[in-house]
Amino acid sequence: MKYLSEYRTADLARPLIEELQSFPPRKLRFMEVCGTHTMAIFQHGIRSLLPEGMELISGPGCPVCVTSASHIDLFIELALQKQVRVAIFGDLLRVPGSKGSLSQASAQGANVEVVYSALDSLSLAQQHPDEQIIFLSVGFETTTPTVAATILEAKRQQLDNFSVLSTQKVVIPPLQQLLSDKSLAIQGLLCPGHVSTIIGAAAYQGIAKDFKLPCVVAGFEPADVLLALIMLRRQCEQGCFAVENGYQRAVSWQGNERAQAMVDQVFQPADTLWRGLGLLANSGLRIRDGYSHFDADKRFGLPLPESKEPAGCLCGKILCGQQIPTDCPLFGRACTPQNPVGPCMVSSEGTCAAYFRYADL
Repeated sequence: MKYLSEYRTADLARPLIEELQSFPPRKLRFMEVCGTHTMAIFQHGIRSLLPEGMELISGPGCPVCVTSASHIDLFIELALQKQVRVAIFGDLLRVPGSKGSLSQASAQGANVEVVYSALDSLSLAQQHPDEQIIFLSVGFETTTPTVAATILEAKRQQLDNFSVLSTQKVVIPPLQQLLSDKSLAIQGLLCPGHVSTIIGAAAYQGIAKDFKLPCVVAGFEPADVLLALIMLRRQCEQGCFAVENGYQRAVSWQGNERAQAMVDQVFQPADTLWRGLGLLANSGLRIRDGYSHFDADKRFGLPLPESKEPAGCLCGKILCGQQIPTDCPLFGRACTPQNPVGPCMVSSEGTCAAYFRYADL
């Protein structure tokens, strides 16, 4: 099979569209795990190109969306502490917990800074020596190496006013949890490209074997996604359950082993709470004891509050593929990108945001 390097333009993508649409009608349900895939699929109208019977559902691949309401409430509590300044990525600013959002906390006097990388938060620590700077770390394996590098640099600089609150997550445990639910009837996984640059395509072998499920790592250009869907469909036709790499220009079989080693140096597996999935064993990462000076959880000791999801919000079920945004009574009415009720409408990779912007494509 030809790979993406031979399909870089719209004209050359036409053979992929023709091949995908040439498959005979068959009821198949594939899940795209990554929120960037969800946006790409909607933005480029790929759902309109699917052959009869093929369905795409969105999974829990947006790190902002799967951050629990309890963690959002904890972030706000930290931001409201005296002499504390929290650093966050922009997508997190408007995500609602049960007591509002960080944006609202900022309006109440909390010090909240939007940064473009974890390393930017070290500059805040240097600029504000009389304040405690806390980087609120939300993400999957893609961003974890940069957070690990930031902690290592903070230790090298011997910064006393910097720490990280880690809610970093790993992608395999939630997939295992979802695939154990036979009612979802998933016949294939469109595996995330960004995460796979770190963990490698080999990371999905256990899923392919244990659940007898085709898995294809995909990039994010329209031709990338089309190619991955063809590869999944071919496996289904042949009765195969393998891991294939359709994003070879960026993803290797073993992944970035140097980044993996740095993450393992700073972090260790931990149970963590997911929106929609609850508490999952070894699905998160906490800072190792050797770097506990930079662990905001240990430094501040605030307990994780018990919080409720916003009334009527179906984000948890949408993240699990059990429902779609238009099933939600709030969608497009009480919940819009301007006035979001749930995180799936806030995030730039959220399924509700994708439906709101591109559902007609």
